[in-house]
Amino acid sequence: MHLTLEWMYWTRPTAIFFIVLFVILAAMTIWQTLAPSVPRRGFLPLATTPGTRLFLGIISAIFIHLAWIGLTDLSLWIVFPFAVGWIIVVMIWG
Repeated sequence: MHLTLEWMYWTRPTAIFFIVLFVILAAMTIWQTLAPSVPRRGFLPLATTPGTRLFLGIISAIFIHLAWIGLTDLSLWIVFPFAVGWIIVVMIWG
C-alpha cells in the first residue's frame, strides 16, 4: 500500500509547523516521563504541570492566530513572534 498525501496541500511552512509541534510534544513527553513534575500555581487560575502549560500555551497561540486571521489581512508572520512569546510566558510564569 502506497501512502500519498496528494489530497492535502502541504506547503513548506505547514510541514515545518507540524514537525516542530511533534518534536516539542515528543520532547515534553520524554522529559515528563523521566522527571515527573508536581503541579504549581502561577498567574493561571489553576495548578499546572509543564505539560498543561504547554497545552494551554499552544491552544491560546492558535486562538491568537485565528483572531489575527479574522481581524486583519496582514501576514501571519507578523503575529507569529507574539504567539511564540505568549507560549514562552505561559511556560515560565503560568
